[in-house]
Amino acid sequence: MVDNAYSMLRELKEYAKENDVPIMQDEGIDFLTTFVIKHQITNVLEIGTAIGFSAISMALANPKLKVTSIERDEARYLEAVKNIKKFDLEDRITLLFNDALEVKLEDEYDLIFIDAAKGQNKNFFEKFEKRLSEDGFIITDNMKFHGYVDKDESEIKNRNLRGLVRKIKDYKVFLEENETYKTKFYDLGDGVAVTSKR
Repeated sequence: MVDNAYSMLRELKEYAKENDVPIMQDEGIDFLTTFVIKHQITNVLEIGTAIGFSAISMALANPKLKVTSIERDEARYLEAVKNIKKFDLEDRITLLFNDALEVKLEDEYDLIFIDAAKGQNKNFFEKFEKRLSEDGFIITDNMKFHGYVDKDESEIKNRNLRGLVRKIKDYKVFLEENETYKTKFYDLGDGVAVTSKR
């Protein structure tokens, strides 16, 4: 990656921090980009673009990679459009402004990256798994959700947060007990799950 791209990525991280945009933690993004290179991933579906940070990082890691990324928040979508233009990646990153659960796709993907509304993880998984290539992977971020998933529920005072954490725990059980897929959980970044067909 050229130095200029590195400094532009740093600016994106700063922007995310200043504007409370959730992006992957450093450990998580390093894991993701290394994974993309190691497994020669060329076609990614990303659910949850935010400002384009992870899509751009993956595209920079592998010059052959194409990303289709879905974002439903208009402000973030527009910011992502701007950022992808800045990195000159419009021909490799396709942005869809829509609710992921309403999107219809025909393509097949080597990697489906789930990083959107955490309470919908299972729905995203079930909707898009049919678009996964035979030896493809599904990666889900925020499996620890800022440490809340490992806490006793009684310690979480906010009712909405408690409900969200419960959904992430249910999703983890869904992955663990799935007879079609096997999942490895990585205790890095904010918790990463890597799922592939058995």
